[in-house]
Amino acid sequence: MTKEQAFARVLAELERAQGLFPPFHSAHEGYAVLLEEVDELKETVFKKGFTSADQCQEAQQVAAMALRFLVDLTEVPDDL
Repeated sequence: MTKEQAFARVLAELERAQGLFPPFHSAHEGYAVLLEEVDELKETVFKKGFTSADQCQEAQQVAAMALRFLVDLTEVPDDL
């Protein structure tokens, strides 16, 4: 997979999640959601029965939720 394909998949996952769930209400909520996705990725990596496709899907969700954290909760000056 190219980085362009990976970014496209993460963006699609972010947009899907934004359509299903409201924005994060706090950094605590964003962290909790992100941690849950990381735990799900960990499960696909360390337990038998999961494929590389499963791992790819979970990694996309981790990346999408990290991006959502930035979009929903972070105010960054334009010059940063």
